[in-house]
Amino acid sequence: MISPVNLSEKFRLFKETWHPKIVGEVNDMYVKLAKLQGEFVWHRHDEEDEMFLVVKGTLEIRLRDQNLTVREGEFVVIPRGVDHMPVAAEEVQVLLLEPKATKHTGNVVTDRTVSDLEWI
Repeated sequence: MISPVNLSEKFRLFKETWHPKIVGEVNDMYVKLAKLQGEFVWHRHDEEDEMFLVVKGTLEIRLRDQNLTVREGEFVVIPRGVDHMPVAAEEVQVLLLEPKATKHTGNVVTDRTVSDLEWI
């Protein structure tokens, strides 16, 4: 059945940070929602680009040669192979559009690596 997805309602369904949830599929990609707070880990995605759309809050994305500030209603695409580290001083809500095979910690495995993503 085809129906709209209400992002506010979906964000209310979970509290954990750095643990993306799947809310849709587009071709061979997942639409994911995540809450971010604090520093993540330096990582890169060797085979895929990564798109961060900030739904609520302000996200900093550290690159090796610059820092990006992504504000509510803005998005940024981090090209494949670029080292980056998302940082959120306060809770940020983001929508991610990524190929289904993308691991959110990219080329590194840490205690934050999620192997089984949950649909909500």
